[in-house]
Amino acid sequence: MTEAQQLENKGQQTRTVAELVEYIQALTTEIQELYCLDAIPWIIGVSWGKDSSAILQLVWNAIAALPPEQRTKQIHVITTDTQVENPIVAAWVRQSIKQLKSAAKAKGMPIQPHLLQPVVEDTFWVNLIGKGYPAPRNQFRWCTPRLKINPANQFIREIVRANGETILVLGTRKAESAKRAATMKKHQAGRVRERLSPNASLPNSLIYTPIEDWSNNDVWIYLNQSDNPWGHSNKKLFSLYRGATADNECPLVIDTSTPSCGDSRFGCWVCTLVNQDKSMQAMIRNDEEKEWMQPLLDIRNELDTEDDRDKRDFRRLRGEVQLFERNKEGNISVEPIPGPYTKYWREYWLTRLLEAQTQIRRTAPENMRDLTLISLEELSEIRRIWLEQKHEFDDSLPRIYQEITEEVFKDPRPGADHKLLGSDEWSVLEEICADDGMHLELMAKLLDTERQFRKKSKRVGIYESLEKCFDTSSRSPEEAIRNAHLKRDLREAVSQGDIATVKEKVKQLTLGDAVDEPKNETDKPLTWGNMKFKK
Repeated sequence: MTEAQQLENKGQQTRTVAELVEYIQALTTEIQELYCLDAIPWIIGVSWGKDSSAILQLVWNAIAALPPEQRTKQIHVITTDTQVENPIVAAWVRQSIKQLKSAAKAKGMPIQPHLLQPVVEDTFWVNLIGKGYPAPRNQFRWCTPRLKINPANQFIREIVRANGETILVLGTRKAESAKRAATMKKHQAGRVRERLSPNASLPNSLIYTPIEDWSNNDVWIYLNQSDNPWGHSNKKLFSLYRGATADNECPLVIDTSTPSCGDSRFGCWVCTLVNQDKSMQAMIRNDEEKEWMQPLLDIRNELDTEDDRDKRDFRRLRGEVQLFERNKEGNISVEPIPGPYTKYWREYWLTRLLEAQTQIRRTAPENMRDLTLISLEELSEIRRIWLEQKHEFDDSLPRIYQEITEEVFKDPRPGADHKLLGSDEWSVLEEICADDGMHLELMAKLLDTERQFRKKSKRVGIYESLEKCFDTSSRSPEEAIRNAHLKRDLREAVSQGDIATVKEKVKQLTLGDAVDEPKNETDKPLTWGNMKFKK
């Protein structure tokens, strides 16, 4: 039994239903007193799962019991839409927000819901398909800050700027996990007043966690025995959890200590931070009406490859080769750190995603046939990255989009279709470069860099940009990796004071010695350039 389960069972054993009712009454008074104490606005973070629904319902009922003249302080309810949520849950969330907004207006409650989203540059598909970021791993969990933390923190900072401070109300519980319990205990030690903990990542904001000591049973008893005040069905919420794993819902994430929620009912359908998406598997297996989600599960499982180095560049995102010491079953080797997905695989993932979206729009239930897996704005940003940052002027995105959807891609970005180089020029370049991918990449970068500067009134910086093209793309993979090893050896020799080795490595790193030695004294050094153009 895990420590988290022991914590949960302990809570279930020590609180009867009668004790829970009594505790809720005391908690209601506490919420009312805290609300009326000052003018500091509240922000309730919800994912619309069981814990956050319970906390929102507790606050609503407590504030609704106050006289109307005391309901003066604004309560913001924020939900972060990662845009890759499980579609069933995403529909539930949007309906919940709609009903909450309508009920708050009708009943005179000072509650205002907000659906937050990451900026287009931070979305999952712009980073994975556009920039080529590999599917997230625990060692490289790039998705959480971009999709969850940043949108929530940006909203909280705006409220703090407007009001000086804020109180953040969360449904986090110690029974969620041992790590969560330890984190909450640490925050408790620094409490500035009763039940309010400081937020290390967000100055001038305090955290209030009313149900921190509740067990799973406490949450479900409360939700099932108390009517939902904004008209949503808690029984439907319970049905969303039925058949899922015993994991907890995905809470509002405001820091990186929050664990991944991919095993839970309320997680991202693309999550590769867990071994399996048991939640979606259960939905598809247990309900024929949800079989239309199978293409999503297939993409998620395909992204979750244990070793994807064959799909990724040998260089990092900025073009440099970085080495790491790899220990595989006791065999130690120094190898390049895999970089972003290659052009082929970025186009492949785009194709797979558009195929899934097209299939779902044809086979899903009527209320899901307008599902958008990737927005037009994201496609436009991906196209811009491929064209302007990766210099792939063959402009393959509109072609892929039309082939899959049978619709013409209409880019909303002004001037996006004005270009001097295109697929015809790319085909010619491919023919000239034959099967030499690095040669093709360098020529494409040089040509496109010149094109980009041609549109500018001043060409300041063109030589530095052209030099960068040579720095990142003028060597073959073997030469670039060899060069990185030489630099690594040089650093080690310097640190050890080995002068002889330092001199030898410096000599090898010079332009003439960084490639094959000349066959005789009359031959020029076989640099990349004169090897390619010797004829």
